[in-house]
Amino acid sequence: MATNTGTGCATGRPTDHRNLDLAKLHNDVCFGRSNGMIIWQPRIGCWWQDRKWDGRGVGRYEEGSFADMYRSLGCSDRLYGFNECFKLNDSPKIVRRAEKLDDYRTANIVETPVGSVTQINRRTDNSWAQIVESEWVQTPDDMKVMTWICGNSEWVWDQELFDRLQSELGDLGAATMFMPRVNVQNLYIDIMGVEAGVYAIYEWGSVLDDYFKVLHQNHMQMIDVINASPVDIINFGDNIHCTTLSPALYEEYVLPAYLERCDKLHRAGKFVSSHWDGGVKSLLKYAKVSGLDGIEAITPQPQGDVTLEEIKDALGDEIFLLDGIPAIFFDKVFPAETLEECAHKVIELFAPKLILGISDEMSSMGDLERIRVVGKVVDNYNASIESKH
Repeated sequence: MATNTGTGCATGRPTDHRNLDLAKLHNDVCFGRSNGMIIWQPRIGCWWQDRKWDGRGVGRYEEGSFADMYRSLGCSDRLYGFNECFKLNDSPKIVRRAEKLDDYRTANIVETPVGSVTQINRRTDNSWAQIVESEWVQTPDDMKVMTWICGNSEWVWDQELFDRLQSELGDLGAATMFMPRVNVQNLYIDIMGVEAGVYAIYEWGSVLDDYFKVLHQNHMQMIDVINASPVDIINFGDNIHCTTLSPALYEEYVLPAYLERCDKLHRAGKFVSSHWDGGVKSLLKYAKVSGLDGIEAITPQPQGDVTLEEIKDALGDEIFLLDGIPAIFFDKVFPAETLEECAHKVIELFAPKLILGISDEMSSMGDLERIRVVGKVVDNYNASIESKH
């Protein structure tokens, strides 16, 4: 395993990030063994991907890897790359193929014994990401096909890949993964889109109920695989957003699924969080009753719709905050002092139940060197905590 020495020499205090075993620190923070210390774990993948894609480059980090950039910055990475260790195997009766429609559009087709479904994606000249032009599910018959696909696949574990990732990245943090999106969020983001998904919820009756039941069974089978794995930090990658997910829908669909998922994961000693971003004000009242240990990416004002104080009121002293600093504070339109003040305030309100990070990710317009500004704040805080023990 690589060591987190940044520039190759250990300098500073023993409690500084670049001198710590960040995998151990990450685990210790999550499971209450850090004696009050916290971890600085910014997500900067979008900054890297966008600048690599559009030719702006990543400056002094151009010759190294993404992981090398983290080592140089002296901070931890939230290692969601371990998701790839959990593989969904289709039934042999399922055939997946891609068909190029023109220079920009591709049809992804899944054929099954009960029918086929198709998604059409369109690439653009402005981003590495593709636009979904036509969703997988448009009719109840399409949903029946998706139900069959979901019911005829199973999750398996790739130990060889895990060992390789541990060797390459394990110095940057603990192995982490996020589960597929829960029922309504899967409907909105993965297979239908929001508008069509809302109509399906209220008009498709047992067809939708059957899909949600089979999807949940699939996720619970995945949890069996998770619980048997060495990955102990689990996220529900749901992108919960209250302008599309009402409290009524959360209570009817998401909350029961969360409680069952969390109960099973907790019985295996896992740490569980969920990703809530965008608008969350009307859903924060569920933070303490959803079975979660933490919530990731809640975005404070001026970027999100809640204050840090409102977040603290909702999470109390029981629930972890993962992230907490608005991404826009890393842009130069805001003075660095604003970022630093925010970092201090988040720590004051939420430590030690805090995995400090960026809500949600720094944009490609952000100043990467500001990562070091927050890193210094965290290292100073951890040094002050250690001095009390």
